[in-house]
Amino acid sequence: MLAHERFGSGEPLVLLHGVGHRRQAWEPVVARLAEHREVIVVDLPGHGESGRLRTGGRPAADAVRAQVVEFLAEQGLDRPHFAGNSLGGLIALEIAAAGGARSVTALSPAGFWSSRFDASYTIGLFGTMLAGATLVAPIAPRMVKSAFGRWVLLSWIAAKPSRLSPERALGDFRDFRRSAGIVFRYARGGAPFDEEMPEGVPVTVAWAGRDVVLPRYQRRRARRVLPAADHHLLPGCGHVPMSDDPERVADLILQGSAPVVPGRHLRAS
Repeated sequence: MLAHERFGSGEPLVLLHGVGHRRQAWEPVVARLAEHREVIVVDLPGHGESGRLRTGGRPAADAVRAQVVEFLAEQGLDRPHFAGNSLGGLIALEIAAAGGARSVTALSPAGFWSSRFDASYTIGLFGTMLAGATLVAPIAPRMVKSAFGRWVLLSWIAAKPSRLSPERALGDFRDFRRSAGIVFRYARGGAPFDEEMPEGVPVTVAWAGRDVVLPRYQRRRARRVLPAADHHLLPGCGHVPMSDDPERVADLILQGSAPVVPGRHLRAS
């Protein structure tokens, strides 16, 4: 079973973090969301406190999705709402395309690169970050005590990593080192998302304006693939926008998972 926590009450909302991260990525928005939804925050396979990723010879993204679907069945979660960031956003979209979601809010989702260059860029970026993380690992506990040190370690995650507590920053850094290998397996075997959404499933896509992992130009392909979705830009936010603008992100998730009203449509930005 995947490690997880539950908060609040209401319609179920499953939160999926990105590759190299953990469920604590959602901490800035959980309390607000739990006022209106039953929030289920999950550690993806091979991340956080969950067990290893079981690929069984499948591409990594397919294996992660299969274990998430298995988790949903174990928990009795039938077509919950989803919000996902990065790889978590892609998984949420794929589950929705298969008819397994009431709604999806995808934050800087993976799967929208336009060429193999984008995948190569991500592989190179994570390779560089992992090499750097290995070098500074012995002094990371001291580095996170300063705002500059948190910026050095985690500026790929957030535009304002100084807002992260030293404890949260160190935990994120250590989990990245533990799980970073999955990104190489994902990026080498992953395919761009190009599936159609079932009618009546609201989709919101919001891209971080200062995303250095999945640059915001990828939102152009997202608009082409998901023309009926509500598309938004999150100015001033890094790849994990929950840390940089929790109020805006929580608003988008709550609006995106609200009961469908005929004629309701969020204004795209």
